[in-house]
Amino acid sequence: MSSEIVTGERQELRRSVTPWGSYSWGYADVGADIFVALGLVIGVAGGATNIAFLFAGLVYVAVGLAYTELAAAYPVAGGGQYFVMRGLGDFLGFIAGWAVLLDFTIDITLFAWGCVGYLSHLPVLNVLDASAHPLAHFWVILALIAGLAVLNVIGVRESTAFNGFVSAIDVFSETLILVLGFLFTFHPELLIHSMQSGWPNTFQLMNGISLAIISFVGLESISHAAEETNRPASIIPRTSISLILTILIFALAYSNLALGMQPWHPVPHDAAGHAQQFWHYLGAVQNQDKAVAVMATNIPYFGLLAAFYVPVFGATLLLISSNSGVFGSSRIAYAMSQFQLLPSIFKRVHRKFKTPVISIAVFCTLAAIELVFAALQGNFGYEFLGDLYAFGAAASYTLVFVALIALRLKDPLTPRKFLIPLNLKMRFKGEEVLFPIVAVIGFLGIFAILIFVLLTHHIGRIAGPSWLLFGIVIYAIYRLRKKLPLFGSAPRNWNRDQVQILKNAGELELMDELVGKLKARDPNFTMRTP
Repeated sequence: MSSEIVTGERQELRRSVTPWGSYSWGYADVGADIFVALGLVIGVAGGATNIAFLFAGLVYVAVGLAYTELAAAYPVAGGGQYFVMRGLGDFLGFIAGWAVLLDFTIDITLFAWGCVGYLSHLPVLNVLDASAHPLAHFWVILALIAGLAVLNVIGVRESTAFNGFVSAIDVFSETLILVLGFLFTFHPELLIHSMQSGWPNTFQLMNGISLAIISFVGLESISHAAEETNRPASIIPRTSISLILTILIFALAYSNLALGMQPWHPVPHDAAGHAQQFWHYLGAVQNQDKAVAVMATNIPYFGLLAAFYVPVFGATLLLISSNSGVFGSSRIAYAMSQFQLLPSIFKRVHRKFKTPVISIAVFCTLAAIELVFAALQGNFGYEFLGDLYAFGAAASYTLVFVALIALRLKDPLTPRKFLIPLNLKMRFKGEEVLFPIVAVIGFLGIFAILIFVLLTHHIGRIAGPSWLLFGIVIYAIYRLRKKLPLFGSAPRNWNRDQVQILKNAGELELMDELVGKLKARDPNFTMRTP
């Protein structure tokens, strides 16, 4: 294998992601989130589940708009890590990237777990149920992680085709469940009753909101694929906005349907023998990893088909989301290595397949280790992974909003084909800039969710900061050995880099526009090193 790995200083990823491929990379990650989050959020937020999704959804819209602007303006692999590094320096860029790496490795395990959970809803595959057969459940998940690692080594084009096919089926299927569910089982008065009778206390609501953000994690997958996307400045805004609207509608619709749904079948009594409402049954531990399938099977008539169909497509969608975790983690590590935030071994690319094979192997191994720790939690393994997932996303998104504001001030010349709305004209160091009001609102929202995570997630508030501390030690050792500044940044010429980025992306008009602005400001500007 080693003889087939390229070890040069700059190794290019293959640019082969189409518009539908870009959308499906994002949908593969975010579209599956409702399958994972719905049961977890109902389990803690009860009658305020729709409110928890609404609050997290509003923050998600701001996050999505920020990522859309930044990914279109800076189309390189790395996503939030790159934006933060460019706007706030190497050290905070490393923190943002390392936090997202935690999320993507958990993504691999959490969604593979959910995949097996949905399959276990099929009567012929109940041998995979985590509660009844934990050992079989564990080995099947481990086999899935190994298989996805091999798929991603073969190449992004093959992974993209796989995602695109399954995403198309899922958009149709999720819509079908909602249409039939609202048509045959939804009662507005039941929704109001569920909200009144099941309203949680403040602690539970904060916990629910922090878990609801899981439903919206993964949009950055589009930016991670930016370096492999054709004409990214034109394609990414269209695919990102479409994805934001799709996911927001699905999350709000599913949470309201769950609270106002009159099930086709009688609701079983709980473990203590007490009667329970349908939403309570959905949030029970045994149903949290298959909540959408349980909903679908309780729609009149369609439920007969859904009992076999929904677990299969739900499991498939969760599998491609797990696949997105493999893709995202390897691309973030690749990008961090390119910028000397991680050792150079992570930027090695396979000579034949042009994929970062070492990064794929390392982060799939970490995902397998997380699986072992989750399996040791018994029936609470799914909640264990969810706790960790919420911390990484909230920490990284908080820094991305600050980076967006910093880049608007420090780099006003880079052309932006998409700007988030509500901007305030002002002057900064002699340049006219547009200050983004939405970024401030988004920062306050996601910072509040980060506080909720630290207050309500016992595992997340210990394991999350510990992960960051572990990463800082690796970063410090590497930077000191390379004689690079620990808290400062390595010397770079961002203007020349940006011109080259736009050239590599095929955005030649934007490249010419940027060169013209740079020469107008500095007549001596040249792409050559002085």
